[in-house]
Amino acid sequence: MTSVTPRESARSWLLEGLDERPAGGGAQHPGPHRRPPEEPEGEQGREHAGHPWWKVVCLTGVDYFSTLGYQPAIAFLAAGVISPIATLVLVLVTLFGALPVYRRVARESPHGEGSIAMLEKVLPWWGGKLFVLALLGFAATDFLITMTLSAADATKHALENPYVPQFLEGHQLGITLFLLALLGAVFLRGFSEAIGVAVVLVVAFLTLNAVVVVDAVLHVVGQPVSVHRWWEAVLAQGSSPFAIVGAALIVFPQLALGLSGFETGVLVMPQIRGSSSGPGLVQRIAGARTLLTVAALVMSAFLLASSFATSVLIPAKEFQPGGSANGRALAYLAHEYLGNGFGTAYDVSTIAILWFAGASAMAGLLNIVPRYLPRYGMAPQWTRAVRPLVLVFTAVAFLVTWLFDADVDKQGGAYATGVLVLITSATVAVTLSAHRHGQKGARAFFAVVTVVFVYTTVANVVERPEGVQIAACFIAAIVVVSLVSRALRAFELRASGVRFDDTARRFLDEAAARGALNVIANEPDARDEAEYDEKMYDERRDQHIPADEPAVFLEVTVADASDFETDLVVHGEERFGHHVLTVRSSAVANSVAAVALAVRDETGVLPDVWFEWSEGNPLVNIVRFLFLGVGEVAPVTREVLRRADPDPATRPRVHAG
Repeated sequence: MTSVTPRESARSWLLEGLDERPAGGGAQHPGPHRRPPEEPEGEQGREHAGHPWWKVVCLTGVDYFSTLGYQPAIAFLAAGVISPIATLVLVLVTLFGALPVYRRVARESPHGEGSIAMLEKVLPWWGGKLFVLALLGFAATDFLITMTLSAADATKHALENPYVPQFLEGHQLGITLFLLALLGAVFLRGFSEAIGVAVVLVVAFLTLNAVVVVDAVLHVVGQPVSVHRWWEAVLAQGSSPFAIVGAALIVFPQLALGLSGFETGVLVMPQIRGSSSGPGLVQRIAGARTLLTVAALVMSAFLLASSFATSVLIPAKEFQPGGSANGRALAYLAHEYLGNGFGTAYDVSTIAILWFAGASAMAGLLNIVPRYLPRYGMAPQWTRAVRPLVLVFTAVAFLVTWLFDADVDKQGGAYATGVLVLITSATVAVTLSAHRHGQKGARAFFAVVTVVFVYTTVANVVERPEGVQIAACFIAAIVVVSLVSRALRAFELRASGVRFDDTARRFLDEAAARGALNVIANEPDARDEAEYDEKMYDERRDQHIPADEPAVFLEVTVADASDFETDLVVHGEERFGHHVLTVRSSAVANSVAAVALAVRDETGVLPDVWFEWSEGNPLVNIVRFLFLGVGEVAPVTREVLRRADPDPATRPRVHAG
């Protein structure tokens, strides 16, 4: 009985559930030399279980709903006494802008790719890949800053509670790092555990907020003088109601943190009960759209009521830095009107949900990264496993927290920028979708929504330019790491599967029956009789292929060199008496190697693959191979085969002359 070493055990634990399917939902492939199974297995099969939409809304809601802990205070600092009016603008943009946009995203991108997948289809080749990498940079900014900012804000709430032990004061950074480590530990356990924790926290937090808000509204009703005083202060802000509304529109972008959670809502769609096709997919889409609608309605009601109550009941000076309501307006009301006991319970709930707000971000990252970077060849295969990614994201969150010294205000600009860029990209995606489908009314509506979010994003960037600077660092890091990873993985087979049509299989069977199989790599040009006759004559003469041995041509056409992993379908064609195998892929050399191995496995005969040496500068050819999928074909094919099959006795033989 073979014993398992601790190292092997740790590796098995880390890579448990590793999904070998091509990102994006294709069938699981057992290897490049065999045809894929009829029914997908692994994660694809498990998707039918999933969770009810109301549980998943709690996972996304820990980010979205947790903003209640600080949004009313931020709104008052930004807009002053007109913050309820600015919040009303935010609510209208949410319900009649962001919500319709993401309901459409849920319908058109239901496998967890989000709005980025919709835009990916617009730009082909490397332009599309680099555009997606830029959007992933903003997504990383949004999600990672959500984790670090929320943990830092949870620490801030904890340290401001009157009952907090004195020895914890002054340890903002250490406490924040501890909370991030605890969050990572939850996700190392699994998604089900994370969703279970989220349900408890969201139910408790919303219940306590409902008590605070209802109590605050009752106090407002009982203090008409305070309402009158607030209204006079509002009227003093402008010469007319239109001027007041205009002022609210100007400051509204600073309240954009209240829009977080929509992109995450569509990214975690695979967690919703349903399947990836048929009626199950319809069920999942319906659940996701219900999730988005309920979350938006609940949050809108809380934002309006809390903004109005806090503006009326809390003195303006308490919102300022150092004030008791700074960053914690509802907590101030909980302590002021319901006592320190209830206030402490509210603080504990707020701290817990702010800490776990990073769960929503972590879930988004764990869904989006494996769907893009491995498929582009821009990340190792292990990034399709959950636990290694959790460790990587937690480590990056540690670094960001240390760089910003766990300061909430320093991270706010980057957070808002990431949120707004993703929402703006979603509005552009659905506008283009409506245009492609010829829906003029929908196109006009979404175009207006796009203008609103473009204005909001630009205004936010002008107000807090550090957000773009931080996002640029994330983008640069992702692009550099991705391109290095792609170069390191360039000599992989890069075939998610190889299938032969009936004609191609007949050609191979006929050749194998004669005991030899010669594959001549041909770069298709005119594809006329003279080309094939001349190529066959030259190869048999120059490379001494026996005249009595059968030979087939193999032609690889590069469709999109920016793709990394493709499913190869080999077609057989008879041209001018010659047998020709044709295949479309993203790289010539890798595809020749994958087809050669598949031919070996299909026929049981070890093929010989024949090339002509490439002309031109070797360095230029290597660059052409990396970015265009062509170049130095013969030596690259041999290297790909050597890495795929270390045994020379079973490896297809490569000849060049």
